[in-house]
Amino acid sequence: MPGQNLTQAEAHQRAETISTETYSVKLDLTGSDSTFRSESLIRFRASADATFLDLIAESVESVELNGSEIDFQYQDSRIEINGLQAENELRVVANCRYMHTGEGLHRFVDPVDDEAYVYSQFEVPDARRVYANFEQPDLKARFTFTVRVPGHWTVLSNAATPEASRNPDGSATYQFGESEKISTYITAIIAGPHFGVHDQLTSSDGRTIPLGVYCRQSLAEHLDADSILDITRKGFTYYENRYSRPYPFSKYDQVFVPEYNAGAMENAGCITFRDEYIFRSRPVAARVESRANTILHELAHMWFGDLVTMKWWNDLWLNESFAENMSYSCLAEGTQYADAWTGFNSRKNWGLRSDQLPTTHPIKAEITDLADVEVNFDGITYAKGAAVLRQLVAWVGRENFDRGLNSYFAAHEWSNATLDDLLEELEKASGRNLREWSRVWLEEAGITQLQAESTFTDGLNGRVVEALRIHQSLPMPGTSLRPQRLTVGGYSLSTDGAHLERIWRLETDIDGELSEVSEAAGLPWPELILINDEDLAYAKLRFDSEDLAFISENIEKFSDSLPRAVLLSQLWDAVRDGQFPASDYIQLALRALTTEEHSTVVQATLAQLRTALAIYLPEGIRTQVRNETSTAIRSLLESAKPGSDRQLQLAKTLSAISEGADTTWVAGFLNQPPAGLEIDTDLRWEIIQDLAAAGEYGEREIAQAAQEDATMRGAEQAAQARAALDPANAWQSVLSDKNLPNATAVAMMDGVSEGLRRRPQLGAGILSEYFGALRRIWQEWTHHIAEDIVVGLYPIELVGYQDVVGRTETWLIENQDADKALRRVVIENLDSARRALRQQQH
Repeated sequence: MPGQNLTQAEAHQRAETISTETYSVKLDLTGSDSTFRSESLIRFRASADATFLDLIAESVESVELNGSEIDFQYQDSRIEINGLQAENELRVVANCRYMHTGEGLHRFVDPVDDEAYVYSQFEVPDARRVYANFEQPDLKARFTFTVRVPGHWTVLSNAATPEASRNPDGSATYQFGESEKISTYITAIIAGPHFGVHDQLTSSDGRTIPLGVYCRQSLAEHLDADSILDITRKGFTYYENRYSRPYPFSKYDQVFVPEYNAGAMENAGCITFRDEYIFRSRPVAARVESRANTILHELAHMWFGDLVTMKWWNDLWLNESFAENMSYSCLAEGTQYADAWTGFNSRKNWGLRSDQLPTTHPIKAEITDLADVEVNFDGITYAKGAAVLRQLVAWVGRENFDRGLNSYFAAHEWSNATLDDLLEELEKASGRNLREWSRVWLEEAGITQLQAESTFTDGLNGRVVEALRIHQSLPMPGTSLRPQRLTVGGYSLSTDGAHLERIWRLETDIDGELSEVSEAAGLPWPELILINDEDLAYAKLRFDSEDLAFISENIEKFSDSLPRAVLLSQLWDAVRDGQFPASDYIQLALRALTTEEHSTVVQATLAQLRTALAIYLPEGIRTQVRNETSTAIRSLLESAKPGSDRQLQLAKTLSAISEGADTTWVAGFLNQPPAGLEIDTDLRWEIIQDLAAAGEYGEREIAQAAQEDATMRGAEQAAQARAALDPANAWQSVLSDKNLPNATAVAMMDGVSEGLRRRPQLGAGILSEYFGALRRIWQEWTHHIAEDIVVGLYPIELVGYQDVVGRTETWLIENQDADKALRRVVIENLDSARRALRQQQH
């Protein structure tokens, strides 16, 4: 039985037999707190007698076909329909359920004012939780939504918000105009007593585009709408110029919503964002830049994804990778974040990690059904794909890429397309045959490895490069050698030894196992040759012992953050491979942090340092290295500029890793912080959570902080602190309480992880309980929440204390009949545990 699944073959067959025209959807959100009434009127053509609708509902009240009520079968989230004509009008009335998992129509009550808010999240297959439909991206239609809500609410959707009709019972009805032709997964309904800021801009075709930025009332004082709208305007200008096409929709709303699973969602003309992007406390600069990138990512989708949409989910990567690549291009070329590609390095590392898992897959993955889609929202879909598209732009040339893209939009606007359709236009524009390029880059998984080999000779003014070659190898099976364009930099110390200066730069193409960089011959001999200097390539880098020694002694001396970020990320990759000791990486990172100022690089380096301390250190040196690192971070913090972003990041890290006396010192922050460091609400919570994880704070301190911060975020923070204090109890709560909101469950799992890292002795019995519950979790929770739990509660912190690796291997042997998606997640967990164990035994 299909359950809630849908196969590609079924979707293809349905698209062959029907074509959708319009949906009229009526929702009544004034009833109970648990369910709502949904009515769908669908007009479509059919060339066959029968088809099926998708719907996940509490009950189906009636189904009418062409004006007559019909008998129907509702099973496995489908309604079977027979007796179709050439032209059809199908009406379905159902009772649907609000969700608390960030899927379908999520309902939230704000503890600050007891106001309720609802918002939709439909990607991949969850519009069917709200209205009956044909849930696949290639059956586009025009949508008209009518929504009845409490009288003080407003409603937002894909079309402009109309004036509400007031009903005798005090409720309000919003009758929206017809949308453009779009797919079900990018329709949207957001309702509640939102606070909004309104503005407008003029599109490149002269139209006035209304802009809106919204959040719940309790966050209104923190909504920095001017900053959000500034980035939005810059994005409009950049994309309309780059695409040579005006914005395709009639308005642009951006809504910040609570308890959100993703970063954001590209609903046509009505974007939803996680409301952690509204900063109630001072954010580090990396978070502000990340929000700007997310805003631009979703705006890029309005053209690539919404105007032209994938035919099936096997091209989901193209949607996401394209938006990811374009958002960084826009950041770097169209906003104040000119060094955005430096930040992309840490994002790309997500792709590098995903691509080296046993479960890696090609960028263009084979998606046979919806279950395949849900496990392929990963670093390959986003980060690797974006890095490879950056290579594609370099390979065909920027002007050719843009010209081909413009032709692609013109040929497929308001319809669906495939990767082949895009490649065809790029081939026409560039004159390059991209089929072989596509084969090795998009249709094969894995990553190649690059290493430089050079020799020198004596010249008139000293040593010069005699020859430079780049070796490309295959560190994992199933991957071909790939053509790449990259930059090579030659670096030497300044005469006073204080700085590393780039003395020459080369752009070159590599292909095959050995590539000669002939342009390097005769150039001054540098002390370090850095291939992929500007981070254009997608590959692993490895260094010989001489280069490693030089890097370790001089990592802090680069004047630019990008080469340092490239080296740090590649040496972190070597740590994960067990080729570079974690203790050596920690020393390298601490040295880099003496001078690094780029917020995203600082953030990524500190995160890697924390991971190294948590799970990678051998037992014999663990306590010593942790204490030394805590002392070193304290020293860096004391010398940091008061009030700086760097000071804030170091304070957060010291709180998280402090050992011994430094824990007492961190506790003192709450009453007497270092000069310039403001202990605002969220930083106070982080310190409380860290002290609870260390066993230094208890329920009294947590309860007092929760009382002072009686907000949704405060409740989540308190749940995380309690989980850090008592991981075993929180563990049981997450596994047993299906009424936990998704965001609260995630916060508690974060707390469990921190508590076990600080006090692994609290993990007695957890390992057996985890593996005993896996199959039940997968069966009883929705996919997104089940995956969060299986990953979030995996006790990797206990590697080295309990036999996590052996127990995981045993479960996989004994559960070969388990759901393939569940097995995939467990296999990925096992890979992380094996890497940790390998480093601990280094």
